[in-house]
Amino acid sequence: MEQRNLIMAIVLSVSILLGFQIFIEAPRLEKERAAGEAQKAQETNRAVQTGAPGAAPPAATAPDIPRTAPPNGATAPVAGQPPVAPKIAREKVLSAFPRVKISTNRVIGSIRLKGALIDDLTLLNYRQTIEKDSPNIVLLSPLNTENPYYAQFGWVSQTASITVPDADTVWTADRETLSVGSPVTLRWSNPEGVEFSQVISLDRNFMFSVRQQVKNGSSKSITLNPYGLISLTGTPETSGFWILHEGMTGAFDGTLLEESYSTLQDEDDGLIAPDGQSNWIGITAKYFATALVPDQKTENKGRWVHNAPRGATEKYQADYLASANVLGPGQTGEYATRLFAGAKEVRLLDSYRDGLGLPVFDKLVDFGWFYYLTKPIFYAIEYFNRILGNFGLAILLLTVLIKIVFFPLANKSYRSMSRLKKLQPKMVEIRDRYKDDRQRQNQAMMDLYKKEGANPMSGCFPILIQIPVFFALYKVLFVTIEMRHAPFFGWIQDLSAPDPLGILTVFGLVPWDVPQVLMIANIGIWPIIMGLTMFLQQKLNPQPADPMQAKIFMVLPIVFTFLLGGFPAGLVIYWAWNNTLSIAQQWLIMRQMGVSASGEAINEEPPKAPPRGNKKKKANKEDDDIDPDGDNKTAPAAKPPKVKNKSKGKTRRQRKRR
Repeated sequence: MEQRNLIMAIVLSVSILLGFQIFIEAPRLEKERAAGEAQKAQETNRAVQTGAPGAAPPAATAPDIPRTAPPNGATAPVAGQPPVAPKIAREKVLSAFPRVKISTNRVIGSIRLKGALIDDLTLLNYRQTIEKDSPNIVLLSPLNTENPYYAQFGWVSQTASITVPDADTVWTADRETLSVGSPVTLRWSNPEGVEFSQVISLDRNFMFSVRQQVKNGSSKSITLNPYGLISLTGTPETSGFWILHEGMTGAFDGTLLEESYSTLQDEDDGLIAPDGQSNWIGITAKYFATALVPDQKTENKGRWVHNAPRGATEKYQADYLASANVLGPGQTGEYATRLFAGAKEVRLLDSYRDGLGLPVFDKLVDFGWFYYLTKPIFYAIEYFNRILGNFGLAILLLTVLIKIVFFPLANKSYRSMSRLKKLQPKMVEIRDRYKDDRQRQNQAMMDLYKKEGANPMSGCFPILIQIPVFFALYKVLFVTIEMRHAPFFGWIQDLSAPDPLGILTVFGLVPWDVPQVLMIANIGIWPIIMGLTMFLQQKLNPQPADPMQAKIFMVLPIVFTFLLGGFPAGLVIYWAWNNTLSIAQQWLIMRQMGVSASGEAINEEPPKAPPRGNKKKKANKEDDDIDPDGDNKTAPAAKPPKVKNKSKGKTRRQRKRR
């Protein structure tokens, strides 16, 4: 069995991965972190020294969608975990303008009346770390803070001399607090007698509803285009994984489209406007997102915009422009829109998709290519979690069920592998016999496999089965917020994070900040357990006839232990548990087929006791085997060797008789 090319490919792949992590990825992350901290400090000092209010997003002239001017004092937010501005600076900014409070069981925040900006939102159910006193996640932040991130709704006028609300407009509110079941109405009238209002409500989760109303009190017809925008200042530091999309996202004519920050930066005009009706459009991070949901019954056009004025921080914007609304004197118009701003909870997104008729809205969670496998696995884990009360136990139970489903195929594979294990001595003998003739060696091997009914590729089937499940589970652990900070037992308090007890910290006994370049060597307890199970399973598998290849295969569990040591703990626990179940199944099958772990045959039947009277019969048999001359006739080894006569070729016994 030729395995040299396979081994070389595996070793080369692992070497490339390790080299990329140590010599390229780690220095890049360190450089970006240092640059981000330097820029953050510089911009913060500038904001503190000047104290000048940031520029609000002015509306562009018709028929274009409004674009925003970059504010001062901005830094890039961290992807997947929106950062928190310094407490004093944030409080100072929040108290600078009149506001309407937002208060529900899941979010708190405020709406700035100047400009009608939804720019202050904190998620009460999510914290930055697993510590109980860790700050809550701040999703939206106002202008003049470190992380301006907000939403705004308004109108673009196509009628000359008609004033529409802008960034300097101060609205009046009919109540002080927005809560579930208690919407707030913002009003403002222009000098021409046109009254604008926004009725803002919020459900029990993260979906805002905005009814934009216009009453034309002027003496002429007016034409207005409703719009909505989401503005994000600074290029976020993404997770950097190709399996996860972070950036601009949206659905157009029912099809999901995604664009990265770098792709938008590369556009000459800083603009990407997909064709078709925009069902929803926004900006997504790993666990959190914002999305505009235009009126699905009205034609609209969505786009993503990138602005990078000289000397200012980059700004990204997702917006839409609805079709024009023509109002005669005394007429009233209304436009219904929505804003999602919160955590990407799978069940919640499903309910919005189905209840509001939003195509592929659930794909805000990046389940990837294996969507039809990954999402059912998530549903199964989430269901078992409701029963068992622990996501880790849910993963273990799911692993057992998967093993049961694939038991017939795995059973057939392990039986074939047991036959190969039995044939190892013959395989070594063939290799030694034809060591100088590779063609005859391979032919003899194939003849042996065919004769004994063994399949040299049988060991690939269990691995092939595990690959899609492994990748799908990895996606579930990596992208779903339900797994974020989900505890197991003992020291594993976050199944979506690597094992925290590493070798270089003596498993937590000597705490110190391990450098990024050494993190790959700082494997934890569960990766070590996983490596041991891989090693034991490797011992049960048929070994290559070549001793050098066998040694290389024995080293692979060690390599993969370090390689997977930085993966989510839930994935490592799954792999170790799956290996354990496979070892038990394979060992039982090998015992049934009479082969040991070393490949030797096992005689499971105990020797039978001799029948009664056997001694007498045996003695008589021995007497019968003695000839009259006293020679023993039964022991072939005791017979004198036959010696041919040189002249006649007769034996000594023949000469004696003659």
